[in-house]
Amino acid sequence: MADECDVSKIVTTFLFNTCRLVPRLTERHVQAVIIGSNTAALHPDDEEEASWTPLTTGSVAEFYIEPMLPHVGDIDLMHYLNTMLAIQQGHPPPTQLPVEFHCYVYVYELIDSHLPGYVYLQLRYLLTQRIDNGKFDYVQYEDGLYEPTCVYELEDKEHKHGPAMSTDFIGEPSLLSVDAVRSVRCLQWPLQATDCQIRHRNYGWPDSATLERVVSNGCDVVGVAHRQCRQDEWMGICVR
Repeated sequence: MADECDVSKIVTTFLFNTCRLVPRLTERHVQAVIIGSNTAALHPDDEEEASWTPLTTGSVAEFYIEPMLPHVGDIDLMHYLNTMLAIQQGHPPPTQLPVEFHCYVYVYELIDSHLPGYVYLQLRYLLTQRIDNGKFDYVQYEDGLYEPTCVYELEDKEHKHGPAMSTDFIGEPSLLSVDAVRSVRCLQWPLQATDCQIRHRNYGWPDSATLERVVSNGCDVVGVAHRQCRQDEWMGICVR
């Protein structure tokens, strides 16, 4: 145990001494902003009125340190449609939504799977916004469809990387690769992720204040099939 603590201190000291606070915007930050803006301007082929809301994640979003090697790593981008929303099964649909959502929204319930942390998304409601007060009314789907795991039509320079569509800018060494992950926004922290708040954490990180802030912001449901489901008929709809 003492050796492990010593190693931890050595690594921490090394990182503090070799990484520095970001003094200004760097080229990779600008690239992330451009990619996010381009994503927000896209529209699905079958829903011209819908749009994507981008979320830059990972090391680029944190803005804390410069990497020791400037062109090692990638830009992580999550994006969700403003016409889709996930809610806890059995909960009533919301009557008010954040401004980024469209005037009509398909609402999916989180359905438990047989695997901890993995759920199905079943279409349950259609929300439509009222003109007089801005609140949403709903109609219910009795037997809603399941939302399939996102299937990308890959283009040149693109390949699958886990749940992400990864783009490598070959021949342009100044640009980092991009991992783009489609998600479905959930405004509340789901019951399926309750253990995440109370599990043991080494070294007390993240602290309770950070955890509370994360939980209060809800989550994003990402299409990832469990390794046991990959040959199963539910492979296309088992998401995490």
